[in-house]
Amino acid sequence: MTTLGFIRHGTTDWNVSGRLQGQNDIPLNEAGRWQARELGKRLKREQWDAIVSSDLMRAKETADIIAEIAGIGPVRAERRLRERTHGRLDGTTVEERIATWGAEWKTLEHGVESDELLYERGIACLEELSAEYEGKRVLVVTHGAFIGVLLNGMLTRMPDGSIQNTSLSVLKKNADGWECALFNCTAHL
Repeated sequence: MTTLGFIRHGTTDWNVSGRLQGQNDIPLNEAGRWQARELGKRLKREQWDAIVSSDLMRAKETADIIAEIAGIGPVRAERRLRERTHGRLDGTTVEERIATWGAEWKTLEHGVESDELLYERGIACLEELSAEYEGKRVLVVTHGAFIGVLLNGMLTRMPDGSIQNTSLSVLKKNADGWECALFNCTAHL
């Protein structure tokens, strides 16, 4: 049985300012590095066989910190684990979107990657990882919207709650599909 541990990257300055990051390559801030260190200490007490990360800086830096502290590695970067692109909205705040496109900005076409396309690229990657690491425990360090869309498609019932920075959600694959053993856990913080 393959087990996947989904981790959302640590906090960035753009998270704090409410700026859509999308596929912009933003580093962690000091709070995000602290969160990653705390999660690394937690995961050091558990058995994980591998760690795979989005290639975007905020996820890769989170994975590198965790891997060093928990003794897992090397970190494998995977482009298909990137966050959703929000098209021309990437890098903007709600206030900037309203100022540029008006109060009805959500009704306009901005080039946002759909849930269907995000799920398609994500599940293809996860199926390959599950086959490659058959019977292993693999950490997947990625992004909030990515985790939300993937879990919603993989589970028969998606738990409530938005995915928190450095939260851990654990899914186990069995004959019937995927089951959620832990969701959005930030007990290490």
